[in-house]
Amino acid sequence: MGAMKEQRLKHSSVSGHPTMTGRDERYEYLSLTVAPREKPAEARTRVKEHAEYGKWELMRSAVLYGGARRYVMRRRIIRVDRTF
Repeated sequence: MGAMKEQRLKHSSVSGHPTMTGRDERYEYLSLTVAPREKPAEARTRVKEHAEYGKWELMRSAVLYGGARRYVMRRRIIRVDRTF
């Protein structure tokens, strides 16, 4: 498989991320950057694996200069209340 860079985005850095607008405290974000040499079918397969096994949903995709692709995924943060 090709090189895919994963980066968890913290709430403070989400608003400064070039593909993000605003921030939502209910979600955590993951940015996947795919090298231009990787085939689109392989990148889609890896994004689908994140979605299926990690419960991530695709929020945004973009083609960057030079042919690299960035996928921004998010998932809801589940907060558990104490029962006692």
